Amino acid sequence: MFNFEKYQKIKKNIDFLDKKTKIIAISKNHPFEEVERAISFGLDLFGENRVQEAKSKFEIIKKINKKIKLHLTGPLQSNKVKQALSLFDVFHTLDREKLLKELIKFPEIIREKTFFIQINTGKEISKSGVFPEDTKSFLNLCKTYGLNNIGGLMCIPPINEVPTKHFQMIIDLTKEFGLGRPSIGMSSDYEEALDFEPKYIRLGTALFGKRL
Repeated sequence: MFNFEKYQKIKKNIDFLDKKTKIIAISKNHPFEEVERAISFGLDLFGENRVQEAKSKFEIIKKINKKIKLHLTGPLQSNKVKQALSLFDVFHTLDREKLLKELIKFPEIIREKTFFIQINTGKEISKSGVFPEDTKSFLNLCKTYGLNNIGGLMCIPPINEVPTKHFQMIIDLTKEFGLGRPSIGMSSDYEEALDFEPKYIRLGTALFGKRL
């Protein structure tokens, strides 16, 4: 169940630290009723990992409530791009040329969206993302295709490693290429992430409890 007290506590801590970080409430695998409950407390930033699940929960909500902003925080299949663009406002997992080729088919729509490039800081085979050393070439590729509204970088540190090492890597790349503040930090490591002043932290379990 959505825990508003926990949300308030985390938000108060962010304000106390004078950070400008925004909380994305990750509602994947949680029912529509929990999203409604969170909205009733004033939340308007949500994240989902899958297009179909997001559509079933947010398509009607977003038509009624224009304040709601929806973030795609999971991998995007190229055949779901058109559908995703009609639903999501911010994309956190831009990671390959095939996806760029699909996105630029909708130039008017993508102009209104924000994209974060997913960096695979741990070079894990099981994870998507651009390797750190390929960040420059991928940014150039984005420019070549005409996708210029890159908000920043995103990463998911390996579970068995200290996350701060990976957050620092993202900050170093952010500074090197003059990008906006990153999307780093999840329920297990958001407190460490806050030291790096991210634009977004992505909280699921911390706010909604265990997934169904």
